[in-house]
Amino acid sequence: MESKTYLKNLKISPKKLRFLLPAVKKMKPAKSLDYLFYTNNKPAKVLYQVIKSAISNAKTLLKVSDDMLNFKLLTVEEGQKLKRSRPGGRGTAKPIIKRMSHIKIVLEASEIPNSKHQITNKSQIQNSKSKTKKI
Repeated sequence: MESKTYLKNLKISPKKLRFLLPAVKKMKPAKSLDYLFYTNNKPAKVLYQVIKSAISNAKTLLKVSDDMLNFKLLTVEEGQKLKRSRPGGRGTAKPIIKRMSHIKIVLEASEIPNSKHQITNKSQIQNSKSKTKKI
């Protein structure tokens, strides 16, 4: 079970967003919100909003608590490029490339392992009874 969230055409360069990814990927989504909330830069604020949205999407779609969620995929991809120019020396124009980015988050719900194994066949029940020793 997984939930996907996208944010496209974000006006910040992918290089700035990718700086935070290694630290955030290692954490659980709920804990990464705390980390990003206290990080004082623009990419952290943007990632905070996107991860918060992804968590709320996963909670409604998968019907699980935020403690059970894990990052399956967290990527920042390059989007469109706006080409602008700035006046240069001797009447020339210097190019400026303004980059945009796409953020893709896939959250998966981790299942709680069952501690009790269910026995369904009668032969398994008989085998388990025969293995017990009488004292």
